[in-house]
Amino acid sequence: MELLSVIGGTLWTAISYGVPFLFVLTVVVFIHELGHFQVARWCGVAIETFSIGFGRELFGWNDRHGTRWRIAAIPLGGYVKFEGDENAASKPAAGALDGLSADQRARNFHGQPVWKRAAIVVAGPLANFILAIAIFSVVFGLEGRQVTLPYVAAVIEGGVAEKAGIKAGDRIDAINGVAMESFNDLIRAVSGAAGDRLDIRIERDGRLIDIAAVPEQVAQQTSLGIQRRAMLGVRKSDLPEHQRHETFSPLGAVRAGIAQNNLIIEQTLAFFGRLFTGREHVDQISGIGRIAQASGETAKAGFVALIMWLGYISTSIGLLNLMPIPVLDGGHLVFYTLEAIRGRPLSERVQEYTFRFGLAIVLMLMIVANWNDVVHFASRAAG
Repeated sequence: MELLSVIGGTLWTAISYGVPFLFVLTVVVFIHELGHFQVARWCGVAIETFSIGFGRELFGWNDRHGTRWRIAAIPLGGYVKFEGDENAASKPAAGALDGLSADQRARNFHGQPVWKRAAIVVAGPLANFILAIAIFSVVFGLEGRQVTLPYVAAVIEGGVAEKAGIKAGDRIDAINGVAMESFNDLIRAVSGAAGDRLDIRIERDGRLIDIAAVPEQVAQQTSLGIQRRAMLGVRKSDLPEHQRHETFSPLGAVRAGIAQNNLIIEQTLAFFGRLFTGREHVDQISGIGRIAQASGETAKAGFVALIMWLGYISTSIGLLNLMPIPVLDGGHLVFYTLEAIRGRPLSERVQEYTFRFGLAIVLMLMIVANWNDVVHFASRAAG
């Protein structure tokens, strides 16, 4: 009976994590590929395949334009394959344009002017950003947003804040000249500043006081495992008078949605900046397992929380696809920029080697991310 209980619990955990994760991933991938698809259709490019997932086709159908829409067995991504592509990464087939008539070139992706190819490529990430902004805007418009004002409820003994002279009851007015409207503003200002001097203005008993502090990096257990964040060592207030519920007009909700999307982009770029300069740990990169875990745990908080998480993932996927790595959309945009400057595309041999290099980078990142997941789950299982 104990074994059956363990098996049942494991299956339930897999379902509770897997279903929200697949929902989030499928929507994000579909919208991303739909962006490529729609702009390609507007440009007159023939589209051979629109696939959700990789590997063996489970079921599919052909539309009136001859595009094969398919659902594949491995639901961890997707692709749109244009006429002239050698593979799902839109690598041009060798001699793809040789011997084609003018009409055939007009339908071939690689026969398009460079600006059209760039527009088709950038449409995928742009669709992800639009989806995220739409989600954030609708949620803010319907639900509003709960804001905790930047008051300090307590300082951690021996922490950075205590040493800098911050006290319980203080209000953080500004950091490095930027006004703090909420406690989340404080978190954002501090989280990427480990080892950096921060000029902090606090309000105490109606007086403004300027102090300096250097946040330290602290390891915290989160749904994505151990996360290292720079912290001051202050706790936010939960007093009712320090809480505010913001409501938005339709236009205000859209502005807030755009700001939320931009914030995610800024935080992600800041993370990679710290990673490449050695100020962030590579074990902070999460793979499929921890993202699935976070999706499941977010779903437990309700549908609105899951939808907001979907928006976060959509922005992240859009941004990651713009990284200048061959096989990703950003890598294609680099090729097209060079082609526009040179007046001709890179040679097939150069493109072949760069695609291999890009694929190696992507595989390496996947291995690192999923190894981090293995370590995370193994440490949790060990207690």
